[in-house]
Amino acid sequence: MRYLLRLSTCGLRESELVQPKPVLEKPSGYWRKLLRDEEYVVLFKEGTEPPGSSGLNQEKRKGTFVCAACYQPLFESSSKYESGTGWPSFYTPIEGSLGTSRDFKLLLPRTEYHCTRCGGHQGHVFPDGPEPTGERYCNNGVALRFVPEGEPLPELRS
Repeated sequence: MRYLLRLSTCGLRESELVQPKPVLEKPSGYWRKLLRDEEYVVLFKEGTEPPGSSGLNQEKRKGTFVCAACYQPLFESSSKYESGTGWPSFYTPIEGSLGTSRDFKLLLPRTEYHCTRCGGHQGHVFPDGPEPTGERYCNNGVALRFVPEGEPLPELRS
């Protein structure tokens, strides 16, 4: 008996699976000085934090989630939802904030996404999210900072 294995690109067309060259290119030593060890490992070594370890899982306030490395805005709180996975999850990013690439670290390829400004790894996108997109951007909490509505966004690192 034959089985056909269908590989999903999470609803993204092949042409959308691109990781643009980061706008802010810095040597690893630059980021090591600015970030905590766990942030550096996730953002620039493509690590994954343990599920349920981020306080951002319970963040319910209105505001903006920014990249922990360069402070580029990535998600509005209105797109955050409880996915039950143990990681902060969103159904849509801020337009132009994320680039994607293939991740072959597990048996099946996954769609990995990064900050377009600094190239920092954020997480993976899956095709099991809520409407209106049907996508789940599963983010590492240590790769994000939350800025409550009414507070100024941090100045982008340069």
